Amino acid sequence: QVQLVESGGGLVQAGGSLRLSCAVSGGTFSAYAMGWFRQAPGKEREFAAAVNWNGDDTLYGDSVKGRFTISRDNAKNTVYLQMNSLKPEDTAVYSCARRRGPVVTMNPEHYAYWGQGTQVTVSS
Repeated sequence: QVQLVESGGGLVQAGGSLRLSCAVSGGTFSAYAMGWFRQAPGKEREFAAAVNWNGDDTLYGDSVKGRFTISRDNAKNTVYLQMNSLKPEDTAVYSCARRRGPVVTMNPEHYAYWGQGTQVTVSS
């Protein structure tokens, strides 16, 4: 049974930073790409970032490029999302997901397992 548990969300002022973590149990963590998605109230789910199986390839959504950094620690079965220069429009529930394969993609249909999400709220 694969389980993903996010942590690190909270309330932050615009311009601030947060670091999200996603701990994965079950399965072979190092064999799969991982991704972060977000969903704001009343909006569709949006791709934020993805990292390939060994961490040497990343992909970012246009709205977070240059501000967010995804990374992973295969020894700890954990993926991170460092979020800097946060804006009010970054407010959303952030969820991590495990890809069905080792390479990055922004298509949510290519992710097999999802966490429950963690709330990030950015005040102006």
